[in-house]
Order: sequence, then C-alpha cells, then structure tokens
Amino acid sequence: MKWTGSILLALTAPSSALIRFQCSQLVVERLDPLVTPGEIPSPHVHQIVGGNSFNATMHPEKDMPGESTCTTCQFAEDFSNYWTAILYFRARNGTYKRVPQRGNAFFESATGGGMTVYYMQDPLYDTAQKSKVQAFQPGFRMFIGDVNARSKEEAARFRQLTYTCLDNFGSREQETVAFPDRICNEGIMTSLRFPTCWDGVNLDSPDHMAHMSYPESGTFESGGPCPASHPVRTSQVMFEVIWDTRQFNNKEDWPEDGSQPFVWSFGDPTGYANHGDYVFGWKDDSLQKILDTECYVDCKGAKLQSMEEMNKCSGLEPMVEEDIDGWLTQLPGGHIAS
Repeated sequence: MKWTGSILLALTAPSSALIRFQCSQLVVERLDPLVTPGEIPSPHVHQIVGGNSFNATMHPEKDMPGESTCTTCQFAEDFSNYWTAILYFRARNGTYKRVPQRGNAFFESATGGGMTVYYMQDPLYDTAQKSKVQAFQPGFRMFIGDVNARSKEEAARFRQLTYTCLDNFGSREQETVAFPDRICNEGIMTSLRFPTCWDGVNLDSPDHMAHMSYPESGTFESGGPCPASHPVRTSQVMFEVIWDTRQFNNKEDWPEDGSQPFVWSFGDPTGYANHGDYVFGWKDDSLQKILDTECYVDCKGAKLQSMEEMNKCSGLEPMVEEDIDGWLTQLPGGHIAS
C-alpha cells in the first residue's frame, strides 16, 4: 500500500506541539486486524482504544474516520485505534487472572483504565517542541515489538519498550526492558515508543515495521537524523498503560521459586515481548493542524470531548465470547507461560 500524495519535506516555522491525551478502553478481546486480519479469534487477547469502527478486518482502503460514530479518545477527531496485549497474573497454583488497569494521573475515571497516548515532535522533557514533523496519512499503520522475544538480546532492536515499577503513582524513573522482579506498590507502567522516521512512500509493510525506522544515529531524544532510506520525520507515538497489580502484591501468592508472577496474554513471562499496534484514523488533516499549532497538551482549535463523552463510546460488543477474566487454567487461546 503506497501513499502517492505530495510530501512536505521543506518544513519551516518552528512550533510547540506536545499532544498528550487519554483514551478509555473500547473493548478487550482476541482480535488483531493488523497482524492477523480476519482471524476470529486472533491468537491472544488485546485491549483496544479509539474509534468504534474497530473490527477483525479493517481493510486499509476503508474510510476509518467515516465508519466510526464515536471515539474513546479525548481528541474528538481521532478515530485511530491503539492496542496492546493484556497482562495476566500467574498464581502459585498455576492459574491465571487478568490484571486490571488504572487511568493515568488526572485521567483516573477513564473506563477500563485505557491508555495515555502521546504525539511528540521532540523529547518529552523538551516542552518547546521546536521540530516540524509530518503527520501520518490515511491508511497508515505500524507495529512495534517481537512477540517471540524472550531475552534482552532479542528485544534490543526495539529501543524504547519499557516498564516502570511504580513505587508511588508519580514514579517515572528506572525503566527496565524486562518485567520488574519486585513488588510495585502502585502498579506497573508499560511505555511503548514507536519509530519516528518514515520512508515517505509506504503506508504499511509486510511486517508492519519496515516502512518505519529509528534515527540513523543517536535516538529520538538526542535528535538523531533519519536515515536516507526513511527521510521523513514523523511525530513519536507513545503509549502509556498502567497495570493495577496492587491486588497481587502478596508474595505468598507468587510462584514458589520467587520469580516475578506476571505474564503477557500470549505467554511471555519475561516482558521482552512487549509490543503495540497503531492504525491511523484522524479525521481529514486534523492531526497535521495540531502538530503545526503552538500548544502544549491542550491545542487551540482542537476538538476535545469530556471524559464522560469518551466513556460513552466504551463497551464495544465483543465478537469473541470467552472467559478472559476468571481464574483460568490456561491463557485464552491455549497459551501457557513459556
């Protein structure tokens, strides 16, 4: 799939635009229209936020914004879909229980906890946001991570998929690439930062990653340049998801060998297989307008909706009927921790 429209490479007039917003949970089920389109159910459970046109197929030629009637995200013109795997607790007796989520700071009333989404022109700590970036185009989609990774070496090519053990709800330091191996008083936050260099042509690729690249040298945070193969600089999309592990903090319930008890819905007990999916769905040129506007979090002219309006869009009827919330002898889809 290719985008044939013109690309604005000569970008001028620095602005400030850091977009940070909450999305309530749309649905939790085994669907994955990016990696396994049309497969009902998909191999493992995901939590999805965003536009309510989400379905098992989501063909890139279809008009996503036009098909959605609402979105669980604060920006009313963002009908994109964002999703991650679900976290489970593995008890000492070998059974599994889904870990609930918490809304981020100031977003505690978001249905299902959902996730916080960022679009950044520059590093999060640089509030000036001086760079100019190209918005994604209709039909664009991408994936980050490796569901088969079980070691630090296998996960190394994905530079920014991390965990933060929340000693308090405001903790944002000491990120790790594996699951924390200790009790986290207020939960575990996962952060997924997508690559920021686009080839300028392809809206997708067979692995959903090759059309995007990390900077040629350095990182997004250090302002590293894009490689010649991927010359178009995009905003960095980042997800923050807070898993409410507080009810599982009794170590007597943890595996007898003392190992950390959490496992992704596809069976990864290491955390190295953290991954996320993104399907673009902003209406018209609304994202580019925001990226070109001098703003910080709240952008002039952007159409925002209240938490109550977001939450009304939650609760999409699942297409897959199965128990994902009880104490389970195996993970949905037949997975076990391995």
